Parts: sequence; structure tokens; C-alpha cells
Amino acid sequence: MTLQQVELTSDDLRHLVSQRALDGETVLLNMGPQHPSTHGVLRLLLELDGETVVNCIPDIGFLHTGIEKNIEAKTYEKSEVMTDRLDYLNTMGNNLVYCLAIEKLVDLDVPARAQTIRILFTELQRIASHLVWLGTAALDLAAMSVFLYCFRERERILDMMEMASGQRMMTTYFRPGGLWRDLPEEFIPTLEQFLDDLPARIDQYEDLLTHNPIFIDRTKGIGVLTEEQALGYSITGPTLRGSGIAYDIRRAHPYAGYENYEFDIITEEGGDCYARYLVRIREMRESIRIIRQAIARLEDGPVRSNNRKFVPPPRSELGTSMEAVIHHFKLWTEGFPAPADSVYVPVESPRGELGVFLEGDGGPKPYRCYWRTPSFVNLQVLPLLSKGHFVADLVAIIGSIDIVLGDTDR
Repeated sequence: MTLQQVELTSDDLRHLVSQRALDGETVLLNMGPQHPSTHGVLRLLLELDGETVVNCIPDIGFLHTGIEKNIEAKTYEKSEVMTDRLDYLNTMGNNLVYCLAIEKLVDLDVPARAQTIRILFTELQRIASHLVWLGTAALDLAAMSVFLYCFRERERILDMMEMASGQRMMTTYFRPGGLWRDLPEEFIPTLEQFLDDLPARIDQYEDLLTHNPIFIDRTKGIGVLTEEQALGYSITGPTLRGSGIAYDIRRAHPYAGYENYEFDIITEEGGDCYARYLVRIREMRESIRIIRQAIARLEDGPVRSNNRKFVPPPRSELGTSMEAVIHHFKLWTEGFPAPADSVYVPVESPRGELGVFLEGDGGPKPYRCYWRTPSFVNLQVLPLLSKGHFVADLVAIIGSIDIVLGDTDR
């Protein structure tokens, strides 16, 4: 039996790999889920010919939490706290898409100020996610300084999230109909200072990596994904745009008011690890541009809908109005009914298309909740990208598609 590339899947491929290893033609290597260079609890079954990857079989599910079914067991608003735990590097984005699905299902309005703040925070979250990606991907390739610098900036973003929501990561700051509360007075000056500082910091990352011959050798021409392959596998996000396809849900299917903002869809033609790196670097600059527009558009007004059928009364009323206390109690103990209908809402997460399918049955709990997560879909191309490369290159390839295992396993 030869070591030619075999396009098989699942049990057939596992059997073939095992048989070739027993015959001494290839070697099986179990990479993860405890291997220090894997991203999260991902197991890869590798078939190697020397140091060359012949086949790569991802094995997921080690971080499965049953969040979709748990959401169906709780009322619409109570279940939102679980959405933070899916993609833990995109907590605001998870909150947003779930709230958008509820608002579409029950036809709930969102005030203009709340819409603007939502965009402001989701773009901050995108920057924070790309910073974690850049720092960890560089660290995987032994560039330790970049990791420390990226987390320096991310720490400032987490501080601003805590300033607004009371939590650094699991914020649950967006709520159906708007936000939990308005921004504190010191938030905008802090944000503007951060935006003034960040472009020079991004320049610093590029000084260390973009023209670094070692980094280029480790990423350029490695893990090439063509346009046809990307479309065939339904890839989205920077991994898709790194293959030259200008598709961004913020532009293709605007939500939360993105149609009112000017920004460029970043693409690169290489389709390799280096192209995906350049896309994310440039996307951070576009997020700065969007946030500055959001600050300029920020107007005074409420941050939660006045539709009391779905939105609890302000906390300030609870000490003066028994009616408000009763209303608050009923919404949090019984929830609100949603019509027997179904909706699907997608948003552009830092990793690609993040969508929620939500179906109601007339009661206070979702009848069905399903998440279309980009990490799960994008992980499909790992076997394709890794064949023919060295094991050392596999670390760069895994990093370049930017998977989060909580997002994959759900």
C-alpha cells in the first residue's frame, strides 16, 4: 500500500491509518489533548511518514458542555449567561447574536444609544480576540515578546469591559432590548486614550513579525487554502478572507446598525498562514476606525427598550414602586412568552459566521436553540491544510485558523 493522499473520512480513514501503522509503513502520533502546543483540548490523530503529515484526524468533544440543551431548559433571558461560555474570547459577540435572535423572535426594539454601544463593544471584543490570537500564534512559533505585548493591550480592554459591566470576561452586558446599564462617565475618555495608543502598538507587532525572515519562513506557503476549497468547506471569517474572498456579514447582512459605518473588508490573496496573519492585523485597524465612528455617533438617550412586556423595570424604580417590584419578580421567575415561530440570526465573530437558530413554542423557554459556530466549521479544513507539511508546521496551521474549543464543542 502506498502513502499517497487518500480522501476518506471517519471510520474508514481511521481503519486505513491504523492498518498502515501496523504494517510499519507509517507512524501514528497522538497529538493532544494535553500537548502543550495544541489550542485548547483538541486531540489530533496524526499519520506520519517520518516528520511529514500523511493524514490528520481531529477528535473533538472534550469540552462539550451541552449549552444548547441547557438553554432550552431555561427562560430566554436567564439562559443568556451561558452564551458567554461558548467562545470565551468573544463573549460580547455571543451575547449580541443571542439577544438579536430574541429581539427578532418577539419583535423587540432597541434604542439607538444601545445599538451604538453594542457595536463599540463588539469591535473592542474583536480587537481583544485578535490580540489573543496573535500573541498565542506567535508564542507557538517561539516569539515570546509578541505574546507579552499583545496581552498588555488586551488587559486594557478587559479593564474597560469590567468598568461597564462589572466583569472582565463573562460580562452578559447586552440584554434583550438593549444593555444592562449605561456607560460610566469615565469610560469614553479611557477608551479614547486606548484608541490613541493602539495604532503604534500594532505597528510594534508588525515590526517584530511582518518582515521577520524566521516568521515568514514558518508561515508563508504553509497551510494554503484556495478560494474553491474555502467555499467548498463553508469557511468564513479571516480564514476565508485570507484566501481572497471579500465576505463579511457586517457588510453582506448588516445588523445592529453596521450599515451606517464605513469600513473596509480586509482580504489577502495568499491563502496561507501568513495571509491570515495579515488579515487579522489589518482588521484590528479597521475595528479602531469603526469604534471612532461609534463614539462620534453616540447620543444621549435610554439604553433599554421601554417595552415592559419583555424588559424589566429600571433598578431605580424598585425602591419606590410596588408595581415595578411585581413586574421585575414575574419577568425573572416566569419569563416572557415568545411566539411559536423560528428565526436565524448571523453575526461576524472574530472567527467567522456565528449564528443562532431560535424557535419558540408560545412559552417562556426556547423550544429549540442551535448555534452555528465558526470554529466547528473552520476546523474541517485542518486535515486538508496539514497534509504534506511537517509536524512543526501543524502548530502554525492550527493557530492560523484560530479555533476556540468551547466554540467547537458547545
